[in-house]
Amino acid sequence: MNGLVHSINISGEGGVPKQSVPGAMILSKGVEGDYNRFRMENLEGASKRAVSLFSLEIIEDLSEEGHPISVGSTGENLTIKGIDWSVLDRGTTLQVGEAILELSEPCEPCSKIGKSFLGRKFSRIDHELQFGWSRWLGSVVREGKVSVGDDVRIVITESE
Repeated sequence: MNGLVHSINISGEGGVPKQSVPGAMILSKGVEGDYNRFRMENLEGASKRAVSLFSLEIIEDLSEEGHPISVGSTGENLTIKGIDWSVLDRGTTLQVGEAILELSEPCEPCSKIGKSFLGRKFSRIDHELQFGWSRWLGSVVREGKVSVGDDVRIVITESE
């Protein structure tokens, strides 16, 4: 299954919305130029939260439901097009441009993204309540350059 990088989103000061850039280096601590308090505070497990990913198709579906959501408004670093989000799980490995990411956990929604949802009901993308609709967090297996339009593919390992 292949997809594409629709958008790369960063915020130098943190918060949302994140703004789109044409390309960035994906480093072990996250997307170059993006401030993330989990990385900056060096919290335990922060490396597993280096990059946040979300589906363009889900953003579009939520918008059709009437939510005032847009690319980058939920804080995702990478907006991906063409990957079936319902098949993703912990440990899924993705090649994104030159970088390789391993999904570590669904990204629990918080009040900071409330403006993207009708009635601030950000639980609409809570993995436990709405399976297959959440953002994902990932660790960086291999650093590399990522540009808008780059291929995204699920890497199948020999043990699978």
